[in-house]
Amino acid sequence: MRNSIIILLSLCLNFGVSQNLEVPVDTSVITQHKTTIKGIPINYTAETGMQPVWDKKGTVIASLFYTYYTRNNVKSRAERPLIISFNGGPGSASVWMHMAYTGPRILKVDEEGYPVQPYGFKSNPNSILDVADIVFVNPVNTAYSRMIPNKEGEMPDRGQFFGINEDIEYLSGWINTFVTRKNRWESPKYIIGESYGGTRVMGLSLALQQNQWMYLNGVILVSPADYKTLRVGGPVSSALNLPYYAATAWHHKMLPEKLQSKDLLDVLPEVENFTINTLIPALAKGGFISEEEKMSVSEKMAYYSGISQKAVLQHNLDVPNNFFWKELLRDKTGQTIGRLDSRYLGIDKKESGSSPDYNAELTSWLHSFTPAINHYIKNELKFETDLKYNMFGPVRPWNNDNDNTRDNLRLAMAQNPYLKVLNQSGYYDGATTYFSAKYTLSQIDPSGKMKDRFTFKGYRSGHMMYLRNEDLIQSNEDLREFIKASSADGKAAKY
Repeated sequence: MRNSIIILLSLCLNFGVSQNLEVPVDTSVITQHKTTIKGIPINYTAETGMQPVWDKKGTVIASLFYTYYTRNNVKSRAERPLIISFNGGPGSASVWMHMAYTGPRILKVDEEGYPVQPYGFKSNPNSILDVADIVFVNPVNTAYSRMIPNKEGEMPDRGQFFGINEDIEYLSGWINTFVTRKNRWESPKYIIGESYGGTRVMGLSLALQQNQWMYLNGVILVSPADYKTLRVGGPVSSALNLPYYAATAWHHKMLPEKLQSKDLLDVLPEVENFTINTLIPALAKGGFISEEEKMSVSEKMAYYSGISQKAVLQHNLDVPNNFFWKELLRDKTGQTIGRLDSRYLGIDKKESGSSPDYNAELTSWLHSFTPAINHYIKNELKFETDLKYNMFGPVRPWNNDNDNTRDNLRLAMAQNPYLKVLNQSGYYDGATTYFSAKYTLSQIDPSGKMKDRFTFKGYRSGHMMYLRNEDLIQSNEDLREFIKASSADGKAAKY
C-alpha cells in the first residue's frame, strides 16, 4: 500500500511540472570536433541552433533550425567561401545533403548507398569542409523549424511561408540576418539546393541581390526541379524523359545488344539527339502525325527505352514515368523500379497495373536517415528538444503561382558577372531527370551569351547521387573545382 501511495504521488508531481511543448526561438549550441578530409586532419566547430524570422513589424513569426560548420584555425575567414545549403520537397528537411553529401558526418551505407544496420553515421572523408564553411538551413515546418504564435497564442498566416515566392522572400531575409550575425559579408557566398531546392535557389539568387544587396559567386543545382517543365505535360515535358528511360534500361540490361554493349555515356548522346530533333516535333503533331512517322518514332522509342513498341503506341508516344517504373521489368522479374533512383527494386501486390504501389528507394532512405539524424543532433551536436524532427513537414497547400525563378536566375547572372551555375544530376533519377536539367540550363539564357558560365555534371546514380560512394567522391570534387573556378581571384566584376 505504501509503495502504491509513493508511485501515485510521483505521478501527480510529474503531471504538476509538465509543460507545453515550446519552440526555441533564438538559441544555439556550440561543439568542437575533429575529422580527416582527403587525408588531412581538420578541427572544426559545429553551431546548432534556432534563428528567428521576423515580419515587417519586427514581430517573430517563425524560427528556423540550422547547423553551421566552420573550419578552425583558418588564416582569413573573409576569404573563405560560405555554402548555404537547402533541400527541397517542398517540405523537406536539410537532412539529406547534411548527412550524406557535403557535411562532415555521413550515413553508414554500403558502396552503392544501400542502408546497413546498425544504423548510424561515420566521418565523411570527402566533405567540402576543407575548402568552405557550410550552413544547413531548414525552412518552416521542416526539421525543428516552426511557426511562432503571438502573445494571444494565434499562429501567423501560413500563406506567408508556403509558396514559391513566399518561401524565397522570407528565406532571403533569414540569410541576411545569418550572414550579418556570423560576420560573413566579405566571404564568397554560394547557395546549393537539391530537388525543389533547385527552384528555391534559382529564385534566391535574384532575391538576395535585389532585396538584400547580397551578391553570390555561385548557384549549385542538385537534381533540380524546374516547374516550367516538370509534370506540366505537353511534348517537351514528355519527351525529356526518354534519355532517363534509356539510362535506366541500360542499367537493368534491358536494351538491345547493340546499345547494351556500349558504355552508358556513349548511348545517351544518341538518345538526347533523337529526343530534341525527332521526338519533340513528333509529339507536337499530336493526332495529326502520319501513321508512317508514328510507327518509325515508336520503334525508336522502344529501342531506346527497353519497353515494347506496342506499349509505346498504346500511350500515343507519350509514355508516363509511373508506367515506365511498373513496365520495364514486368516480364523479366515482375519487380518495379524506384522513382528517385531507378537502381532500387520494389515488389508490388500485383504485377498488373500502371504504377508502383510505393517508392522503393524512399522507404529505404527513410529507415536509415531518420534514426541517424535524430541520434546525431542529440548525441554529437548536443542540441536537445522535445520537438519532432520533421523529415517531411506539413507545408501544403503550396502556392505555385507566378514561378519566374528560371528567369530570375538569368537576370541575377546578367547583373552579376561573377555568378556561375553548376548542375549535378544522376542519370537514374526518374523524378527530376538529368535531361530535364540539361534542358533547363539551355533555356535560362536564350541569348547564349552566358552559356560558358553553366556547368553540367552527371553521375551513375539517382536523385541523391552522393549516396553511391564513387559519386560521393566525384561530386564533392566537382564542388571543389566549381568553387575554385567561380572565385573572383582579384578580378573586377565587369563584362
